[in-house]
Amino acid sequence: MTSETSTDTAAKAQAVIIPVTPFQQNCTLLWCTATNKAAVIDPGGDIPQISRAIKQAGVTVEQIWLTHGHIDHVGGAADLRDALKVSITGPHMADKFLLDHVVESGARFGMTGVRNFTPDRWLDEGDTVSIGELKFDILHCPGHSPGSVVFFNKDMRFAHVGDVLFNGSVGRSDIPGGDHNTLIRSIRDKLLPLGDDVGFICGHGPGSSIGQERATNPFLNGMA
Repeated sequence: MTSETSTDTAAKAQAVIIPVTPFQQNCTLLWCTATNKAAVIDPGGDIPQISRAIKQAGVTVEQIWLTHGHIDHVGGAADLRDALKVSITGPHMADKFLLDHVVESGARFGMTGVRNFTPDRWLDEGDTVSIGELKFDILHCPGHSPGSVVFFNKDMRFAHVGDVLFNGSVGRSDIPGGDHNTLIRSIRDKLLPLGDDVGFICGHGPGSSIGQERATNPFLNGMA
């Protein structure tokens, strides 16, 4: 069962979250309200549901953005790229080993029809991506995976953090390429300095804000 919920991040943007696959991963349709140009972030699968959300929103998808290379976030990327004839941007090249083994990873979780692929553009710290009039800074935040990236829009005080940080938790690090200390360092050095007023969408479950997580997240206790 999938559902779509709308979230206004600011006057200039709107996002629709489409939970996909048994992982209930937050595939996100994000668009510029001034131009109706959109990006799909982390199409993990269930392409018909994603396509339906795009149609209902009445937007034009021009890009696919990936926060990292895990199967639940990239399983539908190759098919969606072919269907929409758009480019795939991200994640960081350190996740290439994951994108080279999408089929193998999918088989472990009973996900068929997935494909290995190479993005049209890798991302790194300091890069930017744009959709319509919206511009996002790229933060390289390894720890959950070596190539995890975060998309941050300074003007809207909004970020999409993938599986780096969650409402009340942090990303898993007990998986290939994961490292808990590296993950906590990424959150401490890259995300917390963005400011307590920054709201975020994450890869699973409800979103939150930097301030809420700084104050209440048990994994971040002691981080001022």
